[in-house]
Amino acid sequence: MQSKYVFVDTVPPAEDFCRLRVIAGLTPRPLEAAKRALPVSCYGVHIECAGHIVGMGRIIGDGALNFEIVDIAVDPEHQGNGLGRKIMQNLMYWFERHVSEGAYITLVADVPALYEKFGFKSVRPKSEGMALVLGR
Repeated sequence: MQSKYVFVDTVPPAEDFCRLRVIAGLTPRPLEAAKRALPVSCYGVHIECAGHIVGMGRIIGDGALNFEIVDIAVDPEHQGNGLGRKIMQNLMYWFERHVSEGAYITLVADVPALYEKFGFKSVRPKSEGMALVLGR
């Protein structure tokens, strides 16, 4: 990976969060909702390159027992440089420093191979993931 990337230990501004989700192919999120949600994240990291935010990831949850890894996104122009892996390394390091043994960490895996490298496994057939998007 090139040294032109700077990792910043905080969530990105809401405008960059919304932009990055769209260009990375994730579901768009309303700007006003992002402005409310981002400050209450347990932890977030974003990547800057030449003054532009090109990657991000964050952890949400109750801060003690249950956590979810969300919003892992990398600008398509910067994909293939190991940034998704580096984002996950930052998130996992936060867990190591701040979370007690036995905490439950979940995620929805669009790219299962990435998350398997960090010890995540499918919960099937014991459990089944489910989701509900309000208003749709």
